[in-house]
Amino acid sequence: MKHISKTVWVLSLVSLFTDTASEMLYPIMPIYLKSIGFSVVLIGILEGVAEATAGLSKGYFGKMSDASGRRVPFVQVGYAFSAVSKPMMAIFVFPLWIFLARTIDRFGKGIRTGARDAILSDEATPQTKGKIFGFHRSMDTLGAVIGPALALVYLHYHPEHYKALFFIAFVPGLLAVGTTFLLREKRSPAPATKAPTSFFSFLHYWQESPAAYRKVVGGLLLFTLFNSSDVFLLLQAKAAGLDDTTVIGVYIFYNLVYALFAFPVGVVADKVGLKTIFIIGLSLFAAVYFGMAVNTNLYLFYGLFLLYGIYAAATEGISKAWISNITSRKDTATAIGTYAGFQSICTMLASSLTGLIWFQFGATAAFLTTATVTVLVILYFLSLPQPAQAVN
Repeated sequence: MKHISKTVWVLSLVSLFTDTASEMLYPIMPIYLKSIGFSVVLIGILEGVAEATAGLSKGYFGKMSDASGRRVPFVQVGYAFSAVSKPMMAIFVFPLWIFLARTIDRFGKGIRTGARDAILSDEATPQTKGKIFGFHRSMDTLGAVIGPALALVYLHYHPEHYKALFFIAFVPGLLAVGTTFLLREKRSPAPATKAPTSFFSFLHYWQESPAAYRKVVGGLLLFTLFNSSDVFLLLQAKAAGLDDTTVIGVYIFYNLVYALFAFPVGVVADKVGLKTIFIIGLSLFAAVYFGMAVNTNLYLFYGLFLLYGIYAAATEGISKAWISNITSRKDTATAIGTYAGFQSICTMLASSLTGLIWFQFGATAAFLTTATVTVLVILYFLSLPQPAQAVN
């Protein structure tokens, strides 16, 4: 495990615990929401609004982290917010309160993400960014295997008793918060003059950022605009005839593939190029969505989720590594936070749009639309040069 420092291990364990808590609930979330009266459209809007909240706060708190020269407090507070949101989902059942609880969870993610990713970037060199971000994603996603597995075992003995899972998920959430106190601040020099940080001040970074950043992020955002929540993949599997247990099993399988591939894919990306691996990932995504649009064979869903896991391993950490390699180190949290802010606005639109297309024209139209746009995004990224070395 050369190049994997103690700090990277601690952050990876925190993410593992948090994802265990979050992903214990994720595969049953659409089923639970439907059971308390949410429609497919409302589920799409809920996921979109929650992600938009996370994204806008990522930009703001990323900018604050860079401006203050501090990272750890943002990480600690962010994970604490996500932990306390879990039991709230079970306590409150009215739509407005569900929106509030889900938003608090995503707000916590917004507080911590820019600072956490900046720490990871600082622990790597331009030649090891893929490895470091890949390792973190692998550990993070391992939690997405453990969480649904625990949910599967619980639901085997207590079918359809969803509420108790939200309280059980609070335990690994607390473990994550406790682990953050093992982090030690490596304080960066603060700016000579500290201008007030308004909520949307991070938006100015778009104009000040390197041209390469705007080109890469522009392509990423176009893709995100049509890449809706994974909830819709689970709903499609459910609609095809899979029962609740099998849907969770498929989701566990997807995350296991993701966890197993994220680290080695990151290592390979450092050698062959971040852009090359990212484009391969997008190609797999397009294949999955074309497949989801036409597949009627229950067994083929496993093959599609296998490819989907490899896609995630080849894009999630790689995109952040790519961004951190084309921006200044002092602006890392702002650069990733700004991207995340725009990304989550696009995710809100994508989830809402997919829900509406599904409702009006059916699942096939929704998946074909996403797959077609992804092909266009691939062509765009093929026209870009390989990422240059990191800006000092």
